[in-house]
Amino acid sequence: MSAEKTLFIGQNVQRSDGLGKVAGEALYPGDINLEGQLWMKLRFSDRAHARVLAVHTQAALALPGVVAVFTAADVPHNEYGLVTKDQPVLCGPGSNSSVPGADIVRCYMDCIAVVVAETEAIAAEATRLIEVEYEDLPAVFDPVEAMQDGAPQLHANNPNNILCHYRIRKGDMAAGWAQAEVIVEGEYRTGYQEHAYLQPEAGLGYIDEQGRVTVIVAGQWAHEDQEQICHALGLSEEQVRVIYPAIGGAFGGREDMSVQVVLALAAWKLRRPVKIVWSREESILYHHKRHPTIIRAKWGATRAGKIVAAEVTVISDAGAYNYTSTKVTGNSNLTCTGPYEIPNIHVDTYGVLTNNIPTGAFRGFGAPQGAFAAEGQMNKLAEALGMDPVELRVRNVLREGSLLSVGTPLPPGVSIGQVVEACARESWWQQDERGRWSRRATAAPDNPALRRGIGFACGFKNVGFSFGFPEQSWATVELHGEAEIEKVVVRHAGAEVGQGAHTVMLQMAADAVGVPLERVQLIGHDTAETRTSGSASASRMTFMAGNAIRGAAQEALVLWKNEERPAVAVYQYRPPKTTPYDPLTGRSEPNFAYGYVAQAVEVEVDIETGHVHLIRVVSANDVGRAVNPHLVQGQIEGAVVQAQGYAILENLVVSEGKILNPYLSTYLIPTVLDVPVEVKSVILEYADPIGPWGARGMAEMPFLPLAPAIVAAVYDAVGVWIDQIPLTPDRVVAALRAHGIGVL
Repeated sequence: MSAEKTLFIGQNVQRSDGLGKVAGEALYPGDINLEGQLWMKLRFSDRAHARVLAVHTQAALALPGVVAVFTAADVPHNEYGLVTKDQPVLCGPGSNSSVPGADIVRCYMDCIAVVVAETEAIAAEATRLIEVEYEDLPAVFDPVEAMQDGAPQLHANNPNNILCHYRIRKGDMAAGWAQAEVIVEGEYRTGYQEHAYLQPEAGLGYIDEQGRVTVIVAGQWAHEDQEQICHALGLSEEQVRVIYPAIGGAFGGREDMSVQVVLALAAWKLRRPVKIVWSREESILYHHKRHPTIIRAKWGATRAGKIVAAEVTVISDAGAYNYTSTKVTGNSNLTCTGPYEIPNIHVDTYGVLTNNIPTGAFRGFGAPQGAFAAEGQMNKLAEALGMDPVELRVRNVLREGSLLSVGTPLPPGVSIGQVVEACARESWWQQDERGRWSRRATAAPDNPALRRGIGFACGFKNVGFSFGFPEQSWATVELHGEAEIEKVVVRHAGAEVGQGAHTVMLQMAADAVGVPLERVQLIGHDTAETRTSGSASASRMTFMAGNAIRGAAQEALVLWKNEERPAVAVYQYRPPKTTPYDPLTGRSEPNFAYGYVAQAVEVEVDIETGHVHLIRVVSANDVGRAVNPHLVQGQIEGAVVQAQGYAILENLVVSEGKILNPYLSTYLIPTVLDVPVEVKSVILEYADPIGPWGARGMAEMPFLPLAPAIVAAVYDAVGVWIDQIPLTPDRVVAALRAHGIGVL
């Protein structure tokens, strides 16, 4: 733990937005109204892959109360996308776009027309009156099939529908396999996951008092939303303003655009306020999901428990457009061999385009899929070696100076070994006099239909943007007063998506300036008032905002001491640079900081029904420095329950690109009746050398190892490996019956 003296760092300060939210006073985008506002509804595609020949809007326009219908021809630069602008805002003829085939729909979430009317009901009715003529095109829905010669092609510049292909080539595979005395192989499959945030997509577009096209919306990076609106409408940055009010969750689901551009388009064209609120069904149908992934792995180890070779192929379904798939799959590529030092590694990772719904950012950002395979392999190796799974990990984890799979050392501050041992010690493991780990005995359940098991897994993930993507964060600190600092105004655009970021920013600012917390005011969530902060993603916000606010505070204090009143300092924090993968070998310096996590779980498996009950979780997390320990604990518990849904419950059913269960009555997420009896949060503080006050990002990390830990616990309970999630009852029953377990 850092010995630095602090005022508010490490304190359980009450959330700055807590009272307004629990009292129902906080305004979310759907709560905000303006006089004279119109209502918007969107007309989505009826096809998974087709050319739009014509869009007939006459009947919709004739409906009383309809004000306007916009189509592709109304969008000045009809394209958008966070990483690559490869998706039309509206698909159809007459499009002005550099994207080839902007008249083609490539999935059911493609939008064809925007209806604006006096009421929401009229707008909804009008969308049903729009007739669309299509020329159907061949479609492909399986990523493995999509990669084959002759498969239908989605985009002209992606042969064989391969959006990206990353390679890692480390060491000598022939020598590695020659050393291997035990080899295990597996094929791991993960499914879609829906973000299911509390607040569906909603927003309000209008022209503000300075004539700017203004969009009130929930997102994760206000300045990036502004940039994409500017690009699509051909407007300058000064002509567009984005404001975030209260945001009801994100988890990566708001990193890509939903209603931002079309709201801006309608407000710009009509010069009147326009509002939209998606239903839960629309939210599930029309925003991106977590990547379904197939991972084939072959690992080898010596009898002494040293991993000597790992060969992995990763195939992720990117859906119809890039979104953040090139970055997500880059993370899977890095994490699919786990936080272990392995001398010989061969990895091929593919992001593949299909006519399914696009996939993109979701808590963990490719690392949950990588960890699912890596930790599955580790647990199978432990079984094959007759070695305790914790002991095997301790013998192989990365240490200071260890070389990653990409051939370069981790940044200083490597703590995965300490995290693994802390998790083991706080759960069901013990060390003998030689320091070797073994599991303590646990009691069997009384119910003869139940089998109890214990599982272990760990993981690591980047903090901040990776692979050479520009990373920076701006902050402004103003010191007001005469003889003493009476008020501190902090301007930082970082999104508060429910994680407590704004509370932590206030704590860090108060500490950096040295004033009571009540003297600090935060101005954020408004592109007209702030400079860009980067997104609330990549477990980066505390790390990046803290360094930016601290830098600005230090410069403002210098001005204050020079008797400048008010003292105003603007500071841009830039972390150490990262580098992209070498296209042939994967060699790179992919990240400037990491977070580390390990989890042990207890489950009960009902061999009659196939239900898997998660009973207890011990989660050990190195957070560098817990700025607000209660918020850290909340992130751990929230991540565990969300990962529980991913591992056991959440089964999005998709047939030929169409989501068949777009309701929370049929797409099941954990409720209060499903959560574990106990989630034990073990908060470790090994200071990150360049983190603010030593803090590392941590919000994604507790998600990563839960699914493989649960699978290991199920194996411990029933002796069957199930390498596909979610572990729905039907899937579990089928696996058990195939092994003669639970047969009546």
